[in-house]
Amino acid sequence: MRGLKLIFLLILITAVCHASVAQKDGVNVRLVDGDSPCAGRVEVHHRGQWGTVCDVGWDLVDATVVCRELDCGEPVDALSDAHFGQGLGPIWMSFVVCTGSESTLKNCGSAGWGKSSCDHSKDAGVICSEVRLVGDSRCSGRLEIFHDQTWMSVCDAAFDQQDAEVVCRELDCGAPVQVLGTAAFGKGDTQMWTQEIQCRGNESQIHLCPTSPSYENNCSHEYSVGLMCADSVNVRLVDGHSRCAGRVEVFHRGQWGTVCDEDWDMADAAVVCRELNCGEPVDSVGDAHFGQGSGPIWMSYVLCTGSESTLKNCGSTGWDKSNCDHDDDAGVICSGKLLKVRLVGGSRCSGRLEILHDQSWMSVCDAAFDQQDSEVVCRELDCGAPVQVLGAAAFGKGDNQMWTQEIQCRGNESQIHYCPTSPTHKHSCSHEYSVELVCADSVNVRLAGGNSRCAGRVEILHRGQWGTVCDDYWDMANAAVVCRELDCGEPVDALGGAHFGSGSGQIWMSYVVCTGSEPSLKSCGSTGWSESNCDHFDDAGVICSV
Repeated sequence: MRGLKLIFLLILITAVCHASVAQKDGVNVRLVDGDSPCAGRVEVHHRGQWGTVCDVGWDLVDATVVCRELDCGEPVDALSDAHFGQGLGPIWMSFVVCTGSESTLKNCGSAGWGKSSCDHSKDAGVICSEVRLVGDSRCSGRLEIFHDQTWMSVCDAAFDQQDAEVVCRELDCGAPVQVLGTAAFGKGDTQMWTQEIQCRGNESQIHLCPTSPSYENNCSHEYSVGLMCADSVNVRLVDGHSRCAGRVEVFHRGQWGTVCDEDWDMADAAVVCRELNCGEPVDSVGDAHFGQGSGPIWMSYVLCTGSESTLKNCGSTGWDKSNCDHDDDAGVICSGKLLKVRLVGGSRCSGRLEILHDQSWMSVCDAAFDQQDSEVVCRELDCGAPVQVLGAAAFGKGDNQMWTQEIQCRGNESQIHYCPTSPTHKHSCSHEYSVELVCADSVNVRLAGGNSRCAGRVEILHRGQWGTVCDDYWDMANAAVVCRELDCGEPVDALGGAHFGSGSGQIWMSYVVCTGSEPSLKSCGSTGWSESNCDHFDDAGVICSV
C-alpha cells in the first residue's frame, strides 16, 4: 500500500479545486472551547454553517495557517482526539494538507468538503502563541509579544523568572535556563512593550498573566530581554559515530521520541542536518539502522519541503500517530559541521577542495593532501571512491584563505574532521597549488537511451549503483532539476511509460516531488530509496533543450 505521504501529495494536487472562495464578511475559521481566542477546537465556516476538522494528518504546518489567519502568532501545538471537546455539525475537512503559506485554512488541500470517515471524537485543535523568541532557535532568543497585530520587544525591567517559566511552558520549551538583558540576542527594531508582566509562574500562556504600566517608560532596545529555555534543541541524532549521524529523535511534550522511516527521504534529512548545524545530508536511512529507540514514535510519514527551520514544522500524520514500531526508526547521516568539506568548480563530486574552519571556507594545499585523505572526502560526500587527485588549480584558483595544516587520514575515517592534522612545511602555499579532487560518482544523474546526453531515461547513482526513477507524478518541475544538474538547459518534456526503453537494476526513486530549485534530483522528496511499487515499464524520461 502506498504511503500516507502519497495520499497527501495527491490531495495537494487534486483537492485545491474543492476550496471555496473566502467569506466576504466575517471569518472563515475560529478556535472554540479553549482558554483564549488563540487556543481551541478548530472550526471552519462553509456554506453558512460552522463545522469541525478531522485530526487525520493534522500537524503543525496546518496549525501555522490557522494561527496566522487568526492573527494569533506562532503555533505551539496541533492537537487531536477532541482535546478541546467534541464539536457539532458537519466535519467539513479531513486529511488537511497545508504547505504553510496559505492565507486561509480553506485554501489548503483536503479530501473535499464534508468528505470524512471521522466522527467528532477526532476533532482537531490548535494552540497558538502570542509570544516568540527570536535569535538562536525556537527556544532561545529575544522575547517578543504579539499585541494589536504587532510583534513587540519586552523591556528587561518588566520581566522576571516567573514570567520566564510561563513563556518557556507556552512554547513547549521546558524550563527557563537563563533570563538575559542588554539585548543579548540583538536589539531588534520592533516597538517596545512597556507593560510590566506579573505572572505567578503557573499560567499556561503569557496573555493570562496580569500586567501593569512599567516604571521604565523610556526603555530602549538596548534593554530588550532575552531568554534561554532548556529545550532549545528539538531534535538530536543518537547512537551514531558523531553528533551529526544517528537515529533521529524529536523532543515533544517533555519527552524524546523517534521518527518512523515510512517515506523518510533526503528532503527530510536536509531539515535535520540544517537544524543541528551539521551541514548537508549524506544519507537518509531506515530500518533502525542505528539501533532501536524507545518511547513514543512521535512522527510518521514526514513530509518536508527541505526549507523548514525545524523538523517539527514538517508535515506528518500527527503527533504519536503511527503504525510503526521501533524496527522502523529513521536515521540520518550528515556531512558534519566541523571541518566540513565541499568540492567547488566541477560538480558535487568533483572540484576544488574546500574545508570549513572557524566559519570560513578554506582551500587546501596539494602538498598537504594524499590518496588516503581523498578516500575520506569522497566517502563523506557520498561520492564513491576517489578517481584522481589534481593540483595546479585545475578547477580554478579560488580566492579564499589557504588551509595550511597537513591532513593525515588513515583512509578509513567516516568524516574528514576525524583525521589528525599537523602543521605543514609549505607555509607559503598559494592558490596555484590548491588541491582538486575527482570522485567516482561525480555525476549522480544521467539520461540513457536517448539520441543525446540531454535526452533519455533518467538514471540516478546511489550507493554505487545506477538505477531508474518511477514515472508516478513525474513532471516538468522534476525534469527542470535534472536538466539543470546536467547543464542541459531547460526542460522540454517530462516523459513516462519507459519512453526511452526499460532500464535495469534498482528503481531508486518513486513519487518524486521537486520544487524545481533543488541542486540535484537526489535532494528532491520521494517515497524513500528503492521504496517503489513500479516496474521498469514505468521508467521516467526527460528531454532537455540542449
